[in-house]
Amino acid sequence: MAAKPLTLIAGPCVIESRELVLSVAEQVQAICQELGITYVFKASFDKANRSSGASFRGPGVDGGLAILQEVKSSLGLKVLTDIHESHQAAAVADVVDVLQIPAFLCRQTDLLEAAARAVAGTSKVMNVKKGQFLAPWDMAQVVAKFKELGLDPASGRLWLTERGNSFGYNTLVVDYRSLPQLQALGCPVIFDATHAVQQPGGRGSSSGGQREFVAPLARAAMAVGVDGLFLEVHPNPEEALSDGPNMVPLHRLKPLLRQLLAIREVVAQGLAPSIL
Repeated sequence: MAAKPLTLIAGPCVIESRELVLSVAEQVQAICQELGITYVFKASFDKANRSSGASFRGPGVDGGLAILQEVKSSLGLKVLTDIHESHQAAAVADVVDVLQIPAFLCRQTDLLEAAARAVAGTSKVMNVKKGQFLAPWDMAQVVAKFKELGLDPASGRLWLTERGNSFGYNTLVVDYRSLPQLQALGCPVIFDATHAVQQPGGRGSSSGGQREFVAPLARAAMAVGVDGLFLEVHPNPEEALSDGPNMVPLHRLKPLLRQLLAIREVVAQGLAPSIL
């Protein structure tokens, strides 16, 4: 039996310019159409959590949402962006298809409540990134908050994203037991392979990253079994204005996805070895 189509959330970390966003969205869309992948474009209008106050943050809510709306209208894509403050939820939900809660804010009850209200009565999706400081089972409380607010995990509209756990200073590590443990909460699970190789604050005034490990971590996630993959991509990561060291170069995206789909198909066919 063929695997259910993989969902890919991908785009630059931050909206650097209208031209870059539309170019990346169009190129990734073409790749996903060729490979049979469900594509959700992502980019942040504001990177509020930066190592340095001097770091580039993005165009802000109004300018950023205008660009994301153009991605939707011109390319017909679904789009995702994150919010950092409760007052942003309603305006952002008017434009995006997937409203994201950043990892550091995943337990902020007021923010979760505002986001839940903003998507209530719609088909829009919430994506909550698991905090780097949380065990996977701690996300049960996050899921419970949303359920109390009317967003039932059984709806498929509440996604949980694994992005690694803090491991000492400036380092993250992925415990792959987390993926089935998150799935046991009844929500679709996404694996964020690019933030999982981030080195928070690793460059002093900015975060570092080890993009050479994105592919191995993503391959492992496909073997364990996930519903979607989160990748930040850029035509030239070395010149990216945010998260460059852990981003996937755009020209390497298609071969990586081909490899991941092959692994996923093996798992779906039940051919993966098991000792159970």
